[in-house]
Amino acid sequence: MESGILTLDVFQTEKDIVIKSAIAGVSGKDLDISITSEKVTIKGARKEDLEERSKDYYYQELYWGEFERSVILPEEVNADETKATLKNGVLTIRLPKLSKSKKVEVA
Repeated sequence: MESGILTLDVFQTEKDIVIKSAIAGVSGKDLDISITSEKVTIKGARKEDLEERSKDYYYQELYWGEFERSVILPEEVNADETKATLKNGVLTIRLPKLSKSKKVEVA
């Protein structure tokens, strides 16, 4: 069975890479977010409350079932400091950028 496509926005602030996705109908317990310094993968499932027959629909545009989306990040992030929130059906993931301006002294 194919996974549905998760639409999202990816943008940056001065300190973070931010990913936002409208995932109405999905609870936090139905989400799996994996993060590395270079990539984010969001998996989940949207469960339909009613079992309606396909022939009873006039339109059927909402996706019900499993979805997955991976994003290659434009720059490295600190995966350990990432924060994710789910509010009003919108998932927001804030990934702090790794500071490339830090100087490392080599003795």
